[in-house]
Amino acid sequence: MTDVGVRTDVEAATVTDAVAGVGSGCSTGWTAELYRDGTMLDRLAGEWRDLYARSPAATPFQTHAWLTAWWRNYGKRGGLRLVLVRRHGRLVAAAPMMAVRRWGCPVLIPLASPQSDYTDFLVAGDEGQAAVWHLTRALLAAPGWSALDLQEVRPGSAAHAVAETWPRPSWRTPASTCLELPAADIGDIIARLPGRSAGKLRAKLRRIDACGIAVAPVPAGLAAAGVDRLLDLHIQQWQGRPINPEHTRPRFRRHLAEALTGMIRDEQAALFEYRWEGGLVASDLVLIGHDFVGAYLYGAEAGLRDIIEVTLMLLRQDLGVARGTGVPSLSMLRGDEPYKRKWRPLAVPNERLILARTPSVASTYAAAARCRAELSARRHRRRGAVPAGGAARG
Repeated sequence: MTDVGVRTDVEAATVTDAVAGVGSGCSTGWTAELYRDGTMLDRLAGEWRDLYARSPAATPFQTHAWLTAWWRNYGKRGGLRLVLVRRHGRLVAAAPMMAVRRWGCPVLIPLASPQSDYTDFLVAGDEGQAAVWHLTRALLAAPGWSALDLQEVRPGSAAHAVAETWPRPSWRTPASTCLELPAADIGDIIARLPGRSAGKLRAKLRRIDACGIAVAPVPAGLAAAGVDRLLDLHIQQWQGRPINPEHTRPRFRRHLAEALTGMIRDEQAALFEYRWEGGLVASDLVLIGHDFVGAYLYGAEAGLRDIIEVTLMLLRQDLGVARGTGVPSLSMLRGDEPYKRKWRPLAVPNERLILARTPSVASTYAAAARCRAELSARRHRRRGAVPAGGAARG
């Protein structure tokens, strides 16, 4: 295995000293780069899309549109840590990270992690284990951090592959649970339920059909206006109840609007609007990955719930998207709520991975993170609630 060299842009910290003795990688074509300049994300658009298409474990939360829109609205100057690995000049691995301080510890976290149900790196599947190894080396060579914290890692992710090759201590703890259904017809999903429950749901489907609600996708060019309508409905449906406060903030609205313009264009997302008697009554956002469709967020008029079962209407549409794109599953993403459990989904647990660069500091950080997670879980249990992800549809 050859060593990987590191080059930096004009705004990047010099990392050559951090890998003193490491070869340039020129003989085998492997190089690594570290960037702190946020404009680099925009300059990488074409290469990033190519890498995403070649990264089988990547999810819509690692797409160029999602990450760049998030950085423009949430990023802090000087906080970007973008680690890239190339082979013969072609981008083969990437770790889009941000530097923060938590409990006095310098930490790297994935870009967009607060609004993302899955956090991960990107590694081209056609480069095999070599790209994983070089990405591991490049991350360790980047200066100024002690722990790398990936809070929502999906099974089979590139982050798991990096963790398996990590030469220093690492820690794994349970994270959120994501519930998945097979990409089947709604009739087949209902048929899995007990007879009485299935009969009631079939009657509710007939009621939905009798209402004549029309559904249509929002085109990419109108995504911003569609997001405004989606979030207005989402806030309306939660009126009088606790809502994720981030969903009410202008920066979240801007992030979704900017991200969806590109993601809808690239068939990485779809936004559906439901109209009844000429008026908008519901809106539904799904994200489209390599192997799943994810139900991310919806909004509906409060009174619509008194007429039809809204989540049944949306589930039928989302399953149709999953079948139409040829993926095997529909993910209801983070959150183990009872209204999801009634469909008898498969529970797929995420993991939190913490990787050490400075073991003594990282071990203290990992212990604090574990303690805080346990306290949060106890609070939710006392309230009789199940901890859910920040990007849940509810």
